[in-house]
Amino acid sequence: MKILVTVKEVATVEDEFEIEGTAIADQYLGADLNEWDDYAIEEAVQLQEAGIADEVVTVTIGPEDCEQTIRQALAKGADRAVRVWDDALADVDLLDVGAKTEILSAVVEEEDPDLVLTGVQAGDDSFGATGVSLAEEVGYQWGAVVNHLDHEFDDDVASVRRELEGGVEELTDVELPAVLTIQTGINEPRYASLRGIRQAQRKELDVQRLADLGVDESAADSALKLTDMYEPESESDVTTWEGSSEETAGQLAALLRDKGVAQ
Repeated sequence: MKILVTVKEVATVEDEFEIEGTAIADQYLGADLNEWDDYAIEEAVQLQEAGIADEVVTVTIGPEDCEQTIRQALAKGADRAVRVWDDALADVDLLDVGAKTEILSAVVEEEDPDLVLTGVQAGDDSFGATGVSLAEEVGYQWGAVVNHLDHEFDDDVASVRRELEGGVEELTDVELPAVLTIQTGINEPRYASLRGIRQAQRKELDVQRLADLGVDESAADSALKLTDMYEPESESDVTTWEGSSEETAGQLAALLRDKGVAQ
């Protein structure tokens, strides 16, 4: 079995920051592997360690600058990685679900995986739709918001537990090939070892342009446009007190009485 895991580098933001136009100023930004994708990688590596998967491949859409971040997946046990980038993507402010689906579906066609794992969402755009959209495009079965995956497959069927609304969970079987979107908490992502980090630098990272995948440059034409960015106003201020619990308890009680919470 081959498992393909979609991964993404996302921006991290300091507590205090400034907005310049439609972007946060670079000096306040960092970068890290998307949290949900980290859980998807761990799930794939565990399936390989259990003897179910023969190969774990990651795919990302991103420029060269993101390579060190996505190599975290290689350091944690993925066998090789595919990075898709093109000049046509460089000036796109917000790559929408449709564009991601078209690009990733071309990678799925080329790699022909039995199982595709994605994070439920990305920590930056938070669309939460790419995995299901990808499954629809390539004709795979799918399961969304999966928080448990049995590490035994019976006749190419994956048994999963997935989150529904209102705290309800569903137990269901999904026939392979399939796309599963992985929820945080499904496992405990491992830290990359020093040996894994060294090995990751030697593992294959295949860079593909849109033309290499047979994807027209028009795929980069996003239906979404970022028109404004601002910090939302807080509906109320936060009151803090310094001191011991004995010193601040009276102040808290007075505030609660003022707010009508306590008599």
